[in-house]
Amino acid sequence: MSDTWKEKLYEPSDELISVENVNYKRIEPSIQEAESDELIAIDHVDLSYKGNTGSIKALEDINFNIFPGEFICVLGPSGCGKSTLLKILAGFIQPTGGTVKLDGKEIKGTDWHRGVVFQHPPLYEWFSVRSNVAFGPKMRGIPKEEYEPKVEEYLEKVNLSEFADKKIYELSGGMKQRVSIARALINNPEILLMDEPFGALDALTRESVQDLTRKIWWETGKTIFFITHDVEEALLLASRIIVLSRHPGKVIEDISVNFSRQVVEEGSTDVKFSSDFYKCRERLLRLINSQ
Repeated sequence: MSDTWKEKLYEPSDELISVENVNYKRIEPSIQEAESDELIAIDHVDLSYKGNTGSIKALEDINFNIFPGEFICVLGPSGCGKSTLLKILAGFIQPTGGTVKLDGKEIKGTDWHRGVVFQHPPLYEWFSVRSNVAFGPKMRGIPKEEYEPKVEEYLEKVNLSEFADKKIYELSGGMKQRVSIARALINNPEILLMDEPFGALDALTRESVQDLTRKIWWETGKTIFFITHDVEEALLLASRIIVLSRHPGKVIEDISVNFSRQVVEEGSTDVKFSSDFYKCRERLLRLINSQ
């Protein structure tokens, strides 16, 4: 994949007026319909469910697009519908209002185009690491000679080559998450959906797996949609942060950030000690805590 997507992530888009195709002779210019290049379009999405006291709205009028190569982190108070939104994108549940489209086609259920990584990896404990990573392509009927080299490639990407023959129950929590990431990526999904994947890890392991995820995103250009409660984690990973309000969840902030790029290019997380990082962190915390 070309590195052009990386530059587009950080292009300024705050012009007040854009004037194109102006004809001073007062002849009406021909207008061509703009081509949309979004990967996922989320249009007026609502989700309600039945409670003991009647219908309860979990999400209300969610509108935004996801573009190829973005690393989107979603923040918000507990119970605001972050994981519910991810489940809609994954196709696990259908919205009660609005639509979600992938490449222009409405999402109606699960498929390999959307890989999911959960907080507690649903791995096959009695299988080896290699067998877990190979499971998806095998079930899709891909020939063994085609998927076996890919298995080794992704084991190397997540630094698990030397543990390939270990059973899952022999691994630490961080290693299990790396298996889960490899198992999702080997199917080459158009978007990787991650639901608080590092929430149960200790601080050092969490930082290590964050570094790995950021590196994979930057090197592959894979689109990532990442749910987290941790503002600092969001700032260190994301190219864009979306904040949801308290229940029912609405989008109350949608900002682009470039700290992840600085971490990659400088090879250090010292960016989190900068005044810009601090100001952005405090702004997001105040926004979330005010809900």
